[in-house]
Amino acid sequence: MTRKIASGPIRDKERTKDKFLTAVGLILKEEGFTGLNITKVATKANVDRKLIYEYFGGLEGLVKDYLNSRDYWSSNGEYTQEIIEKSKDDFGQQMLCSLLEKQLDSLIDDEELRWIISWGVSERSAALEELNQKRELFGEQFLNEIADEYFKDKDIKIRPVAALLIGGIYYMTLIAHTNNGLMCGIDIRKEEAQTEIKKTLKQIVEWAYL
Repeated sequence: MTRKIASGPIRDKERTKDKFLTAVGLILKEEGFTGLNITKVATKANVDRKLIYEYFGGLEGLVKDYLNSRDYWSSNGEYTQEIIEKSKDDFGQQMLCSLLEKQLDSLIDDEELRWIISWGVSERSAALEELNQKRELFGEQFLNEIADEYFKDKDIKIRPVAALLIGGIYYMTLIAHTNNGLMCGIDIRKEEAQTEIKKTLKQIVEWAYL
């Protein structure tokens, strides 16, 4: 009996891997992370399940690749040194504003990314722990090499400021898209609200750098 599915994808590994990653995202939207298993992913991707083991080492490896490819902070890690070099003149002020704004845009536009954040605060997982460590590594390099020096003798510190801003962005976007929730009467799904939040993010960072 000939294998009609696996023969083509084997010749195009990257295309096949992308099919698996896409399938993971579709299952997340339909069933959540508890719905993920090898059979469902292979069926959704319409690809031989054996290739999950060949390309990712199994479901855990596939999930790790999926998380790393979709997570905003993790995906910026490969550009850390470039980001750091561009941030030296003002000790990271403008870059921090830019990163926060882009994080907000990503969470508003990308349902899969919101799923990742939601999963990260509600479930224990080795893959999620590793993802969080990658986020922290990116943040630590940026703060340690750029911002900490500027704030070392100041009463205010940029780390708790950044942490509160990132956490606020997470919550506002998740509650709005999950339960139609408002925050202080603000609906972050509306363009005018996004403009005001970005303006305020910039103001807070500027106050911290005074």
